[in-house]
Amino acid sequence: MCGRDWSSDVCSSDLEIKVIIARRGTTLKKVCEELSYACGKHYSYNNISNKLRNKTIKFDEVQKIFEILNYKLYYKDTL
Repeated sequence: MCGRDWSSDVCSSDLEIKVIIARRGTTLKKVCEELSYACGKHYSYNNISNKLRNKTIKFDEVQKIFEILNYKLYYKDTL
């Protein structure tokens, strides 16, 4: 895992999220089911997988996925 610098050429956000899902001992399919339940909107495995691969996933969807996985996102001012 390469940390939180998702702009890195070495690490991508889709890999980062998949690693976190694996560390939780779950699958993207199960996360999609929980995401659908939590949001009241259908999220299929293919839909989320494509959004991750194409880097078109919305930030609020990523936040919800992290919430489902019991992770918190932190922001750090680097100035």
